[in-house]
Amino acid sequence: MTIQQQIETLREDLRAHNYNYYVLDNATISDFDFDIKLKELEKLEEENPQFFDANSPTQRVGGGITKNFETVTHKNRMYSLDNSYSKEDLLDWEKRIQKMLGTDDIEYTCELKYDGASINLTFENGKFVKAVTRGDGFQGDDVSKNIRTIKSIPLHLKNDFVTDFEMRGEIILPLGGFNKMNEERVSNGEEEYKNPRNTASGSLKLQDSAEVAKRPLDCLLYQVVTSERKYKTHFESLENARKVGFKVPKTITLAASIDAVFDFVNSWDSKRHNLPYETDGVVIKVNNLQQQEELGYTAKAPRWAIAYKFKAEQVSTVLHEITYQVGRTGAITPVANLEPVQLAGTVVKRASLHNADQIEKLDIRINDTVFVEKGGEIIPKIIAVDLTKRPESSAPTKYATNCPECNTELVRTVGDAKHYCPNEFGCAPQITGRIQHFISRKAMDIDGLGGETVDLLRKEGLIHNYADLYDLKVEQVIPLERMAEKSAQNMVDGIKKSTEIPFEKVLFALGIRFVGETVAKKLAKHFKSIDNLMAADLETLISVDEIGERIAQSVIDFSQDLGNIQLIDRLKSYGVQLEVSAENLANQTDKLQGKVIVVSGVFHQMSRNELKKAIEDNGGKVSSSISKKTSFIVAGDNMGPSKLTKAQDLGVEIITEQDFINLIN
Repeated sequence: MTIQQQIETLREDLRAHNYNYYVLDNATISDFDFDIKLKELEKLEEENPQFFDANSPTQRVGGGITKNFETVTHKNRMYSLDNSYSKEDLLDWEKRIQKMLGTDDIEYTCELKYDGASINLTFENGKFVKAVTRGDGFQGDDVSKNIRTIKSIPLHLKNDFVTDFEMRGEIILPLGGFNKMNEERVSNGEEEYKNPRNTASGSLKLQDSAEVAKRPLDCLLYQVVTSERKYKTHFESLENARKVGFKVPKTITLAASIDAVFDFVNSWDSKRHNLPYETDGVVIKVNNLQQQEELGYTAKAPRWAIAYKFKAEQVSTVLHEITYQVGRTGAITPVANLEPVQLAGTVVKRASLHNADQIEKLDIRINDTVFVEKGGEIIPKIIAVDLTKRPESSAPTKYATNCPECNTELVRTVGDAKHYCPNEFGCAPQITGRIQHFISRKAMDIDGLGGETVDLLRKEGLIHNYADLYDLKVEQVIPLERMAEKSAQNMVDGIKKSTEIPFEKVLFALGIRFVGETVAKKLAKHFKSIDNLMAADLETLISVDEIGERIAQSVIDFSQDLGNIQLIDRLKSYGVQLEVSAENLANQTDKLQGKVIVVSGVFHQMSRNELKKAIEDNGGKVSSSISKKTSFIVAGDNMGPSKLTKAQDLGVEIITEQDFINLIN
């Protein structure tokens, strides 16, 4: 046996033992014998560096230092999940997807919702390539060195699977390991970690991977993302993922009906407390992968999946004070300052009171004993008052009349839930908030510049608005607290590079009220430039698909403000992209203008997403359901029979994939 063969044999042997121990929970070798084999492999690899393999079992001990985690764009976006809190919510969801699919023949999978840190693992030709955190869903941080240390994640697959794919999962810290870590910290006189979820998430960003290797992290996997059509169902893909080495929990269950889903939810609502890790709900998914494609996504979440959240933990505590926060749009949010209390693994000191109506509805007062829960077990909120403990001297809460930051009188328009500070350009939190929004990842994505630095720059008088960023010089920034020459240069370079950000993101970055990420894309696509948008009247704006009067009026208000006009002119002078690039315009036509098109079935020349993009690039609108408004259907193989029947009943034209390609070309 050659040296290379000895090395490969040892690697395969150690991988098998790792899989049996960490995935199957069935040790097939003693720890001592495993360590002997590992040391033998380490010695051979050290003596023969030409056979180095980043995915070797010897690399799991860590040791690499990562000072700055590289930001990586996800190949496939990591969406959030819509939440439900009642069986009525689930029934409503089922009705929606039945209507869209045109059938009630839908099978579901039920999976426990693990409470950890989301991760995206990329594999090519059966080998681990990289691991990226969820981030904002569009891009995250490359934490590959740290992920390699988690022994339940295979770095080299046992058998044939799909060729190139992504594996989505949750990095967790099992309760036993978490408790043991805290015992060690207490014995060393250190403060305990607050909860397993935050500790797991924080572990992924430790600079020393050897420290990560010491933590008993685990990874539970729940989705295969691939363009290959090897498997027909989500369940089948996970079953095969488990066979090749992935730790897919065996709690995943098939449900033939929504009643079976309810049975799963009811069963685990009590059994979950016996699990070795934390879970806060159940994820229900449409099992058939073709049906998943048909349903697609909203701007934020897949239509084919929903999370049912178990009833949140509640505690009672005393409300000491109500303060008011000012957002970047001037919106005022009342905040309850509470007697600190332990809730769902964290110490809660503050809770949102939402608005004046909510305070009045619950009759919340200073010194009340209130019941607090985490909405979706994330954001603390007050749900009720314990009136039996209300002090006799209690008086109703009088909502703030003036801005807590600049003392400007607050305004509230008819139909609006919140009060607003109208001092847009003179109220410090609004100024800082708008700039922080401008530089954020989904907007201008400026490297080397964070929220605290923005606040510092404003306080030092170096910036008063987001256009001022482009005038900053390195020598102005260096004297700032905690700012060295290199970091100052990185900031200025990052600001300059942001002039390459495309128009749709710039439009979102401007912070026009009610113009979120999705609306910004629609407006950018329709008007092509900021000049066209700012010149549009109300009638023109509301003629754009899904743009209502409230959004339209907000755009007009922004466009008519002299301060905003001056800001836009300055951004133009710095080279910021305030129109759709010539390259993108070259790919867009009006061939499908006014057409409402449904895409259904399996396609071969273009992916479903490419088809939808081609429709939008040529001025058409993609719809998920067939109606009298449908112009035509692009049908691939296996179009749903109920959709076919509905199309025929309504007399809607059906064309093939090739017909569509011919049409747009």
